[in-house]
Amino acid sequence: MGRRPAREILLAGLRRLEYRGYDSAGYALQYGGNLLIRKCAGRVSDLEKLDEGEAALSSVGIAHTRWATHGEPSYVNAHPHYDSGMRIAVVHNGIIENFKVLRQELTEQGMEFESQTDSEVLPKLISLEASRGKRLFQAVKDALRRVHGAYGIAVISADEPGTLVAARYGSPLVAGIGEEEYFVASDVAAIVSHTRDVIYLEEGEVIEVNLKGILSDNGHPSLIRERMEYVDWDITDIEKDGYPHFMLKEIYSQPESLRNAFRGRLDLEQGTAHLGGLQMTDDDMRSIGRILITACGTSWHAGLIGKYLLESLARIPVEVEYASEFRYRDPVLTPDTVMIVISQSGETADTLAALRLARKRNCRTLGIVNVVGSTIARETDAGVYIHAGPEIGVASTKSFTSQVMALVLISLALGRARMVLDREKGLELTSEIISIPGKVKRILENSGGIAEIAKEFTYARNFLYLGRGVNYPVALEGALKLKEISYIHAEGYPAAEMKHGPIALIDEMMPIAAIAVKGAAYDKVLSNIEEVRARQGRVLAIATEGDDDIESLSDWVIRVPETADMLVPLLSVIPLQLLAYHIAVARGCDVDKPRNLAKSVTVE
Repeated sequence: MGRRPAREILLAGLRRLEYRGYDSAGYALQYGGNLLIRKCAGRVSDLEKLDEGEAALSSVGIAHTRWATHGEPSYVNAHPHYDSGMRIAVVHNGIIENFKVLRQELTEQGMEFESQTDSEVLPKLISLEASRGKRLFQAVKDALRRVHGAYGIAVISADEPGTLVAARYGSPLVAGIGEEEYFVASDVAAIVSHTRDVIYLEEGEVIEVNLKGILSDNGHPSLIRERMEYVDWDITDIEKDGYPHFMLKEIYSQPESLRNAFRGRLDLEQGTAHLGGLQMTDDDMRSIGRILITACGTSWHAGLIGKYLLESLARIPVEVEYASEFRYRDPVLTPDTVMIVISQSGETADTLAALRLARKRNCRTLGIVNVVGSTIARETDAGVYIHAGPEIGVASTKSFTSQVMALVLISLALGRARMVLDREKGLELTSEIISIPGKVKRILENSGGIAEIAKEFTYARNFLYLGRGVNYPVALEGALKLKEISYIHAEGYPAAEMKHGPIALIDEMMPIAAIAVKGAAYDKVLSNIEEVRARQGRVLAIATEGDDDIESLSDWVIRVPETADMLVPLLSVIPLQLLAYHIAVARGCDVDKPRNLAKSVTVE
């Protein structure tokens, strides 16, 4: 909203958010006392072809890319949704849990529905409130009191030109303040080319945006400057920079993102880490009796590695739980329990629900997140930003390794504070941490053969990843990457468990990726590889540089530098990321926008 035509800004914003996954798109513009609505099933490029006529001059509009939850991808199910008179239009992220009840009630009052979506009840409810003589701002507030679920919404009305109302609950929204113009978006990436001055909406907050500024219902007469934050990255961070895909760019950016994760946090005199965001004294650290890590997807795999790190370096018992399961249990949370929640976006719905359950039980909570100002970052007691920068590819890569690095630093700090890790061992670990970015760079520089190896697996319908110890979660992560972007069924397994079932699947058509780096379980992994070969399985080994013994046991070998056992996942996962990428490319898959997936999962 402001001094420039809105349509091109809206479309550019949608293009910036295409990486999040969607199946339809649309926009609505205020013009000439009416609303112009254009939408379609398909891509933003299809939406761009639709004619808007004189409404192109409008400076007020809303737009949305939808990822189907209720109702198939279609024109009628696409956003924006509108009321019966097409006077009010709404775009909505989230899920309205009581939409069936509301829809039935509104239908009985004579309102007709076009779509199968939950979102369409919103403009109908707002219209009902507005029909009682309320301004749009108040109508939205009163309508939302009847809504149960999660929402991030933007609303415009033909009857209030120059006004936009937005609200959030359980789904992120950010307001941007530019030069004589204002923006509202679900992701900073959509508006960073226009302004870096932003305000993150609080849970349950409703705002009104007009040319005079931004008004809020959170107790302040306006969104005052104290709440403004500066976005410290720019538009070049969300461009491909010559890479064919964002995912490949992000894989190759890991030397820098890992360096950013520990920059300024290592104490090279005492062999420890200082993490101001933890807000814990040494006594606080020594009082921890148990740690519970909760997360989803890739972040859950990072949490599994964190279990090995924390138990080995800090000698604290650790449990790792899927957030989606934890929230529906009646967990035992004692006063000495600390919960660590991990989420790249800081908005993952299940992880956020698990966090809120822990807070209700008076459990201390720590967040490991990437997005500054995200809900989890604001609602945890303390935490650590991973500083990975914007991650556009749906399949997480650099955020995973940065999450693991954050867990390394937390484990190091706890181990030293609890005096179970002495200074000498702390110094050895800090020295090795500093070397990791250079070793990752070496893997990437020598990765040319992985694309050729990947071509050998385009036929595969199934893939088995094996790892032991701290590399078992890496096997899970490698399998997840392959599933996400190449659509090949893949499973990660503890190598020793293979003989307890999966060995029955192995034949010449079942490729095996074995993480066989030098370490405590090295000889055992070699035995597992022998078992695979005895059944004609084809083996790709991730091995340590200089290991010649692995050659005779494997069909292909990808090498990584040697490092401390606890840091190996930061290196062994890199070839598996590249392998998944190159297999997906060879199979002609859309790497950055895999089907059915969204970057930030803000619904259950």
